[in-house]
Amino acid sequence: MSYPPPGGYPPPGGYPGYPPQPGQQPGYGAPPPPGGGGYPPPAGYPGGGYPPPATGGYPPPATGGYPPPATGGYPPPPASGYPPPGGSNYPPPPGGGGGYPPPASGGYPAPGGYPGGAPQAVPGFTAPAPYGQQPPPGQPPSYPAQPGYGQQPPPGAAPYGAPPGQYGAPAPGQMYGQPGAPPPAAYVPVAAAAAVAADLPVVEPAAADLPVVEPVATDLPVVATDLPVVESEKLPEEAGGRPPAGVAAAASGPPRQAPAPASQPPTAAMGSLAINEQATHGTVVPIRPFDAEADCELYRKAMRGAGTDEATLINLIATRSNEQRQKIKLTYKTMYGKDLIRDIKSELSGNLEECMLALFMSGPYYDAHQLHRAMKGAGTDETTLIEILCTRTNKEIEAIKAEFKKNYHKDLEKSCVSETSGHFKRLLVSMCQANRDESTNVDMAKATKEAQDLFQAGEKKWGTDESRFNVILASRSFPQLRATFSEYTKISQRDIANSIQREMSGDLKGGFLAIVECVRNRPMFFADRLYKSMKGAGTNDSNLIRVVVSRSEIDLVEIKKAFLERYHKTLYKMIEGDTSGDYKRLLLGIVGQGV
Repeated sequence: MSYPPPGGYPPPGGYPGYPPQPGQQPGYGAPPPPGGGGYPPPAGYPGGGYPPPATGGYPPPATGGYPPPATGGYPPPPASGYPPPGGSNYPPPPGGGGGYPPPASGGYPAPGGYPGGAPQAVPGFTAPAPYGQQPPPGQPPSYPAQPGYGQQPPPGAAPYGAPPGQYGAPAPGQMYGQPGAPPPAAYVPVAAAAAVAADLPVVEPAAADLPVVEPVATDLPVVATDLPVVESEKLPEEAGGRPPAGVAAAASGPPRQAPAPASQPPTAAMGSLAINEQATHGTVVPIRPFDAEADCELYRKAMRGAGTDEATLINLIATRSNEQRQKIKLTYKTMYGKDLIRDIKSELSGNLEECMLALFMSGPYYDAHQLHRAMKGAGTDETTLIEILCTRTNKEIEAIKAEFKKNYHKDLEKSCVSETSGHFKRLLVSMCQANRDESTNVDMAKATKEAQDLFQAGEKKWGTDESRFNVILASRSFPQLRATFSEYTKISQRDIANSIQREMSGDLKGGFLAIVECVRNRPMFFADRLYKSMKGAGTNDSNLIRVVVSRSEIDLVEIKKAFLERYHKTLYKMIEGDTSGDYKRLLLGIVGQGV
């Protein structure tokens, strides 16, 4: 609630000079004409009211002036300085007008200020300069000089409210906050500043105000992988070397994925499945550099005279590959006119002689020699026939047949027929054809059908149809047989090896089991042969030498691992405990200590 001023309310027509006449611009806070009553200062502001701006003022509103607040005076603007803390009175500006303009119908005061002159200053307090005016000489400024409220800043000065450094200031001729204005030159975005500091190209916004993501060269190492590389679709470029507006954002997204292949039935998918055999490694590898003449001189020196230097012979033969040994034999005969094999026979004996002569034989010839030896005389060593014919590849069997014919003038198949009988003879004849399927493709439908055939021919039948077993085991590829054995277990709830042991007997059972074991794990089959050759009181040295020599350059590394896995003892340790002398040293030199 407000009280009437001491001089009474202004006349009904308002103060003279208000509203302004054409051509006349009254200043804000101009005093009313003489005789008019002034508005008393608000409570707490003794001697004065709100300081008027330097020049100009707000345009007159539709109705009268601002009404006085409920209590106290109108708060000063932010830039004019607040009264000191502690509730002290706000001093009036020196030379300024009186109080706040009267309310209601009076409107703004007329030019000239309020009657009665400037308010009195408060003793002990230096009044600040009016808003927008410089302080008088000798008085320190209470705040930086600013232009009058509502006026434009002087030329060259910072705009009203602009932060230091011209950050966010509008361009010349451009009002502050006007839409569509480009950022000023002094404004540098954070991303651009970082790019400049790193000496990288600055990414400019596209026409659609979308950020354009361009690749940035880095020094990171490129990691080569075996994964297929999906190339993204190339984008058209504008003259500036940048993708067009609206495309960069899409280009920076994740690469398109190839469409998923159409689903196939499990049988059809497995029908095109190719299974590769695991790579194997031998313990004997070619030596580099290799000099056949130097080796021949060492052989000659080791066997010349009364004694024999077996250590030199062992070191030379155990560290050369079979191909290098064949060159040594030829070079030795060329250099000295003597046969190296005959000299070795004359100098050595026993198991050491047998093992060393086996190492100087080529692989196919050594297998042919072992087959001829197994069928020579009154009896037949069926174990050797099974081990060689049921475990070799088609190419190896063809080479064995050729060596057998060349050296013994017999046909291998006819020799097997003459030495064996029954279904075992049929199995060996099938093996001699060297016609096993060696493809890596697996037909699951065929595997399921043949597993059912094996079940019908064995477990489900009174008696056994050995011919059906022979058809499948002697002609199918190893990957196909693995799938067949897996399906057989599902159908019969028995392992195929267990069914063979239950349904077969004699050498035929041994032959079928040898095929099954080679299909599943060939190195494990030979590890079992090695263990059986050394198990018990004696040692079957012929079997031990045959397996070690024949597999030394093929898969003896895998055989050693399988031996340790099954029998929990290294092959090296087993041979060391079952052999002795130079024969032991030669075998250990071929096998090697490592697993």
